[in-house]
Amino acid sequence: MLTARLFSARIKVASRMDDQEFKKRADEALQALYKRLAAASDEAEFEVDFNAGALTVEFESPPARFVVSPNAPVHQIWVSALSKSFKLDWDLVENTFVLPASGQTLTELMQDALNKQLGEEVTL
Repeated sequence: MLTARLFSARIKVASRMDDQEFKKRADEALQALYKRLAAASDEAEFEVDFNAGALTVEFESPPARFVVSPNAPVHQIWVSALSKSFKLDWDLVENTFVLPASGQTLTELMQDALNKQLGEEVTL
């Protein structure tokens, strides 16, 4: 219980970042994720595209699309994958975007989603 409260407190502090700082952190996070996904797509069956600030991952079999994009007004990165929506906040301690419910980083969340979609182990 204490851990959840500490995690929540870290998120609340992070939500005070200004728009310029959010944009910089979000751009860096999405660029880094794009590089990891592009490398993994050489071995796995999906295509990745980074355009207009949003990252898209497309699958032929089974057909699906994941979208990762910044949501500037709330300073979050939103992920649409596996017919779900995930909203990640900046974590000052981890120094990355994390999913508050699980503590997963953006990279960990995407790796898990890829593994479930493809039914095989993909490493980012």
